Amino acid sequence: MDLLDAMTVFTRVAETASFTEAALVLGRPKTSVSLAVQRLEAALGTRLLHRTTRRVQLTHDGRVLYERGKDLLADADELRTLFQPADAGLQGRLRVDMPLGVAQHIVLPALPAFLAEHPGLAVELSSTDRRVDPVREGFDCVLRVGPLDDSSLVARPLGAYELINCASAGYLAQHGRPRRLADLARHRLVLYAPTFGSRPGGFEVADADAPGGVRSIEMAGAVTVNNSNAYLAACVAGLGIVQLPRVGVAPLLDEGVLEEVLPRHRAPPMPVSLLVPHRRQLARRVQVFMAWLAQQMAPHLLAP
Repeated sequence: MDLLDAMTVFTRVAETASFTEAALVLGRPKTSVSLAVQRLEAALGTRLLHRTTRRVQLTHDGRVLYERGKDLLADADELRTLFQPADAGLQGRLRVDMPLGVAQHIVLPALPAFLAEHPGLAVELSSTDRRVDPVREGFDCVLRVGPLDDSSLVARPLGAYELINCASAGYLAQHGRPRRLADLARHRLVLYAPTFGSRPGGFEVADADAPGGVRSIEMAGAVTVNNSNAYLAACVAGLGIVQLPRVGVAPLLDEGVLEEVLPRHRAPPMPVSLLVPHRRQLARRVQVFMAWLAQQMAPHLLAP
């Protein structure tokens, strides 16, 4: 039995609380994942997991092994490259997550050059507007836009997006241009809710006296969307006002498709951070990728 491989499998099962999800994360058949854990339990002489029809839970010994095992796997990953020169080629898989717009407009166009420089790397790039769980889903690093609320992760601030208020030229021709906040009562907002059924946010304005430095003004809206591409498309279609990073709409502003409104009443800049699971040492391939990603993002962000 390959102990490190078995520990990797066990760790993924523990983090996902599911043999099926662990198999998907690892790209292996579920039967091989189950067999690896069984062999590890036999080798250690203890039960590591409570298995039920609904979920998998760690036993007391399983939790002890999981906590020690995370350090073991991190150390093993570090040892593989400990004596390699700094210019040695990077090897292995990188699993990263970032918002759809960042992947589409910033990262993917530049990625071929990065992979040409590091041909031994294979990148799994997840791009979704939902907030993934880096530990449970096995991500090496996550680019997150917005406030952070998970203290179990290590955060590296990269800067902030400048947010602006926009509407399409067609919408403004039909509904008029708001000149002050009171005018918003006669306008529509494109509503955004990452999960339908949750309450969409309102029109946000920087306000030092409000909790968190932001005040939300409720507005009517004829359409609610749950991803950033649909949010922008709804604005272009004339369905209402949106608030989004300037970098994402700069070409449409230059072409006159969209126009900025209420420039004196913008939402606060939105922080952008890199997150990694809490580990003593990151693999060199992760460190190199994070440095490259920070470099790609820098021209689009306000300084941290």
